[in-house]
Amino acid sequence: MRFLKFACVLLFFILISCSDNSNDLKRVQLIYSILKVEYAPNEQTELFNINFDTTKDKLILTGEATNLSPYYKLKNTLTRKNIKYENKVRVLPDSAVGNKWFAVVKKPVIDTRKQPTSSSDLVNQALLGMPLKVIDKNGDFYRIQTPDRYFSWVAKDGIIRMNKVDFTEWNQSEKVIFIKTNGFVYTDKDFKETVSEITSGSILKLVSNDEKYYEVEYPDKKKGFLLKNEAFPYNIWLKNLASNDLMKGRQHNIENVAKSFLESPYILNGVSTKGMDASGFVKMVYLMNGFIIPKNIEQQIKIGKNVAINLDFSELDKGDLIFFGEKATEEKKEIVTHVGIWLGNDKQEFIHLSEKLLISSMDENQPNYAPLNKSNYLKGKRYLNVNDNDIFDLKNYKIENKNIRRYSPFYVVKSDKLF
Repeated sequence: MRFLKFACVLLFFILISCSDNSNDLKRVQLIYSILKVEYAPNEQTELFNINFDTTKDKLILTGEATNLSPYYKLKNTLTRKNIKYENKVRVLPDSAVGNKWFAVVKKPVIDTRKQPTSSSDLVNQALLGMPLKVIDKNGDFYRIQTPDRYFSWVAKDGIIRMNKVDFTEWNQSEKVIFIKTNGFVYTDKDFKETVSEITSGSILKLVSNDEKYYEVEYPDKKKGFLLKNEAFPYNIWLKNLASNDLMKGRQHNIENVAKSFLESPYILNGVSTKGMDASGFVKMVYLMNGFIIPKNIEQQIKIGKNVAINLDFSELDKGDLIFFGEKATEEKKEIVTHVGIWLGNDKQEFIHLSEKLLISSMDENQPNYAPLNKSNYLKGKRYLNVNDNDIFDLKNYKIENKNIRRYSPFYVVKSDKLF
C-alpha cells in the first residue's frame, strides 16, 4: 500500500511537469484518476467524483468532493497548465445544509439508506445519541457520515441538526451509555410509563443520578430516567475497558458481549440489537468493547492483521475475526460472504450470526462442526492491539472543540495528532 501511494505521488509530479499542451486535458484526467485512487479509493467513506465536460468547446468540471486535498491539487494542476475551465464541483458540505454541519441521532435506532428515499436499500443504522456529520440535503433526507466514515441518507425526523456551538456543547457534556441488549427510558422515577425504547450502545446526556436511576436528556431536550443497573457513565465505562496491556480482559469481554446478543434477530445490513446481519453483529460486539470498525464486510476483511491464512487455527486468538467466501482465481476476485468471531477455546469454536446467532466449530469431532464454513474459509483478521487507521479505539480518541470543523475527522488522538 505504501509503495502504491509512493508510485502515485511520483507519477503525479511527472505528469504535472510535462509540457505537451495537446495532451494537457488527458494528463489532467489521468492525474484525477491517480488522486482518486490515493485519496478516495472507497466511495462509501470519501467522495471525490469529478466529471470533465468538453462538449461545448469549454471545459466544465462537475461532481462532488468531501476531501479538500485532491480537489485543490486538481485545480492547481489546471492552473499550472493554463487550462481555462468553469468550476461547478460541489465541495460538501455546502450551502445546502447551511452552517449546521453536524447532527445527533434522536431516535432509538434510525435506518440509513443508499438513496434519499424511504424505499431505498438499507445500508447501515445509527444509534440514539450517535454523532453525525451532515454534508447534503435532498427533500426530507440528509446525507450524513457516521463515525465509521460511511456516507448514507437519513430521514430528517430521526436526527437533530446542530451548528458547531451546539455540537460542541453536546460532545462536552457528561453522558451515559446503555449497556443492556434492549430496554426503555422511563418518564418518571416510578418506571411505569416510557419515553422510548433504547438499545445497546445508545448514549444520552446525564442530568443527574440517584441510587436507583440516571436522569437523562435526549438530543432534542426530552428527559427521562434509566435504571442504574442498565447503564453506565460513558467516561467511566470507557476508562474501565481493559487496556492494551490487559488485552486478555478485553478478549473475554468480546465473548461475553457476543453471547449476550443471543436473541437479536437477523436483518440485512442491520447494526443494532433490534436486528443485524453478520458484519453488523461483529461491528456491534466491537462497539460495546470501545472500538469503531467498518460496517461493510468487504472493508472489514481489508483491515487489521492477517492471521491463520492457511487453516492453521492455532494462530487465532479469542476475538479475532474469521471470514468466509470464495477465494480469488485468475478469472475472478475474492468474494467475501460471511464473518464470525473466534472464541479461542479447545473446541475451535466461533460465534456468528446467520439466520440466528450460532456457535459453530471448525473441529470435525465436535457436534457443532460446520463443514460448509470450513470449506469456505478465507482468512482470519486481528483487530485487537493492532495499529490501523480504520480501527478506532475510543480509549485513544476524542472529539475536541478545536477540531470540530466542516472538513475534519470526528475523532482526534488524545495527543492531538489527527488520525
